[in-house]
Amino acid sequence: QVQLVESGGGLVQPGGSLRLSCAVSGIYVIAYDMGWYRQAPGKKREFIADSPTGARPEYADSVKGRFTVSRDNTKNEVYLQMNNLKPEDTAVYYCNAAGRTNTFWGQGTQVTVSS
Repeated sequence: QVQLVESGGGLVQPGGSLRLSCAVSGIYVIAYDMGWYRQAPGKKREFIADSPTGARPEYADSVKGRFTVSRDNTKNEVYLQMNNLKPEDTAVYYCNAAGRTNTFWGQGTQVTVSS
């Protein structure tokens, strides 16, 4: 059974930082493109960052320079370091594993940026 479990979300003030983690079981992240998406209330789920296998990370323009995606293949985990958070970053953040024939999602973790 494949599981992606996000953690690290919470309430943070504008300008603050959070680090999200995605613990993966049932597949090996080294064989998958690992990404992060988010969905704000009333909006569609949107791409945030991607750590492709053997390629440079990619980022949405809205988070470029503030967010950093990384992975630890030995721990089978993926991370999203979020700095200089803004109220518009408030959303549920989802971890994604994309393979050649299948895609897996985590259950999401809430990030709220508010003073």
